[in-house]
Amino acid sequence: MLRDPYGRPLKSIRISVTQRCNLKCFYCHLEGEDPSWKDEMTPNEIQKIVSIAASFGIGRVKLTGGEPLLRKDIVEIVEKIRNVPGVEEVSMTTNGTLLSKYAYDLKKAGLTRVNVSLDTLVKEKYRQITGADTFDSVVSGILEARNAGLNPVKINMVLLKGLNEDELFEMIDFARENDVILQIIEFESPYENEMYRKYHVGLDAIEELLAKMSERITIREMHHRKRYHLRGGGEVEVVRPMHNTEFCRYCNRIRLTSNGRLKPCLFRNDNLIDIVGPLRKGATDDELKKLFLEAVKRRKPYFE
Repeated sequence: MLRDPYGRPLKSIRISVTQRCNLKCFYCHLEGEDPSWKDEMTPNEIQKIVSIAASFGIGRVKLTGGEPLLRKDIVEIVEKIRNVPGVEEVSMTTNGTLLSKYAYDLKKAGLTRVNVSLDTLVKEKYRQITGADTFDSVVSGILEARNAGLNPVKINMVLLKGLNEDELFEMIDFARENDVILQIIEFESPYENEMYRKYHVGLDAIEELLAKMSERITIREMHHRKRYHLRGGGEVEVVRPMHNTEFCRYCNRIRLTSNGRLKPCLFRNDNLIDIVGPLRKGATDDELKKLFLEAVKRRKPYFE
């Protein structure tokens, strides 16, 4: 198994396939990308880079954006990745607005599961957070993904002070009734700025409450996240902020930016490795593997 200089195993690659998005969520961190990056990789280029990663035993692929479903070739991208020897799972994070259109085709192409962003069940709050009137299409997308077998479907709820913190029980009921998993995500910012102070809600009290409501608690391998198995059915995961030592300690992923740069750390853009450039110039597999290993070599815990 491939390990970085700090002994952390590399098990997954997180690929941003586009920066384009049809929502304007005020808290979006753009997957750590620079907004000036406009170039996008082709399906064949994505497949080749995934094959390089898979040659080192990296078998899990997560597709992100922007909004990945804005790519008209997204089904082709999923299919090409799934056909790479060694790839065990292809998953996706989406805002869900186009999911009902693509769910069955994505499942057929080899997508395993989806995470869907939905912070509120109140349409006006949804509009305030996202700047769009697409609430109904998101809910339809969640149900269509579940019916298509993209399981588990997870709902990503970023908890926001003064906006949706009073909806916890409603969101739990919605997830339970629709047989999906709720992920409660602590609002994050690399810096304690004005937005952070305005919207941040700590999760300690919520975790204490969830523990009292649960018949058992399990720990997920990825970043040691807790999953609460609630009495009467339903599952809730808690996602702590990324800016902490535990997030870094258990990080087992490498990132690929939408313009084809290997990104060793979410919080840094000063140590990227251009892999798509050499690929376009005819680099051999051995040359691409050396670039990949150099990116792994540059991995360092941001919060030590």
